[in-house]
Amino acid sequence: MSDTVSLMHGLYFEDLEVGQSACFGKTITDAEIAAFAGVSGDTNPVHLHDEFAASTPFKTRIAHGMLGASYISTLIGTRLPGPGCIYVSQNLRFKAPVRVGDTLTAFVTIEELIPEKKFIKMKTQCLVGDKVVIDGEATIMVPTKG
Repeated sequence: MSDTVSLMHGLYFEDLEVGQSACFGKTITDAEIAAFAGVSGDTNPVHLHDEFAASTPFKTRIAHGMLGASYISTLIGTRLPGPGCIYVSQNLRFKAPVRVGDTLTAFVTIEELIPEKKFIKMKTQCLVGDKVVIDGEATIMVPTKG
């Protein structure tokens, strides 16, 4: 492996412990919602159209649930365990809407190590303030040193 590739690598299975965690926060903007709609193709007017959204139970536009969930992926792929890991599964429960201007903070915490498969199970959450808006669990395959 070249030095450059080696420097890009995240943590290895052997580096991980139950309880390790990481977080990532970002304020949701109109531009991010529009960009996510363009990339994903999800142009549901509850995300993009003020008048339509006003007629919904939310009374205002809301961010795509998967936009918030993508911040969980950001953490897993860039911080814990980081580059080189592979998503195996992700379960999500969308518990409350996220609106333009909300600061969304994603958290991941290692809950279990599965040595025979080199998998970890993680608690995954997104919060706005102290309110959990997305709750879930992920299983991640992590490379080993050997």
